[in-house]
Amino acid sequence: MAAYPELGFYTLAGAPDSPRDLIDEVRHAEQMGLGAAFISERFNIKEAATLSGAAGAVTDEIRIITGATNHNTRHPMVTASYATTMHFLTGGRFTLGIGRGIPPMQDAYGIERITTAQMEDFARLMRRLWHGETVIGHAGPAGSWPILRLDPDFDADIPLGLVAFGPNSLELGGRLFDDVILHTFFTDETLTRCVDTVKRAAEQAGRNPGEVRVWSCYATIGDHIDEPLRLKKSVGRLATYLQAYGDLMVETNRWDPAVLDAFRADEMVAGFRGAIDDKATTAELEHIATLLPDEWLAPSATGTAQQCADAVRAQRTLGADAVIMHGATPSELRPIVDAYGGDRALTRGGQREP
Repeated sequence: MAAYPELGFYTLAGAPDSPRDLIDEVRHAEQMGLGAAFISERFNIKEAATLSGAAGAVTDEIRIITGATNHNTRHPMVTASYATTMHFLTGGRFTLGIGRGIPPMQDAYGIERITTAQMEDFARLMRRLWHGETVIGHAGPAGSWPILRLDPDFDADIPLGLVAFGPNSLELGGRLFDDVILHTFFTDETLTRCVDTVKRAAEQAGRNPGEVRVWSCYATIGDHIDEPLRLKKSVGRLATYLQAYGDLMVETNRWDPAVLDAFRADEMVAGFRGAIDDKATTAELEHIATLLPDEWLAPSATGTAQQCADAVRAQRTLGADAVIMHGATPSELRPIVDAYGGDRALTRGGQREP
């Protein structure tokens, strides 16, 4: 069992140079005792099924969780088969995590926007297929198919994860999913509110709230990382989220929308081509930093390794069951995890042992 099942990381965070970097990252993370490797998906060199298989093939203990793919970019039979293949390949370490995706991108590519009802319908459909059911004449929010069938001998309990933002998806996560993955740069108040929403929905659905694991996704950027890279991982990452779904970030965190308007109106931001965390220079990131209030960047683990470890631990005090240390490689996380592990040597009086 992993030394730190409550800790995870995103492999290939941001814009990697090569998907092969995943191999060393997941091996290193497993050696460090991290409990979960999360895999995001971008339409370039980060296709989730391929990366999941690679991660599963080179590890033995760490959980592998997509965080997330979208249910409507593959036929449900393909996704169901992907999940069962990963389940048996990894000995039950795989979780299929889905989410809404980015609506403007879906519009541009001619992909239907995703609704809460579709994700619920899809999740229930997956569980029927994984348990060997032949589904005939399905017609629901996720789509209509004459027949869907994997193998009548299957009887697999494959965990489902949901990347959740707003109250409807958070409630769905509590009702139906096993892992609920929150977004980066959530304030402490937002984190607590989201956890409460998930747990309350689980209880109302007759589930044990303790069986629904809520992951805080927490930007973790220690001072041991060079300043230009810290800018990319903090300012660049938040700016990219504001590019994609700034209104939702502002609404969820109850931030001042006038700040977002000013950010979008900035000449450099308005004319920027591509994702800021991928393409911006250090000088451009320094300019963007002047547009973002300190309070917007504050929901992150920064400072020394010990300060970062303390901040990660505080996320659990606020209600999160587990924490994704987001935006850093296992090598970059190593001193923070070491400090976090050292915290387990606290005395009964709450002081660190010499």
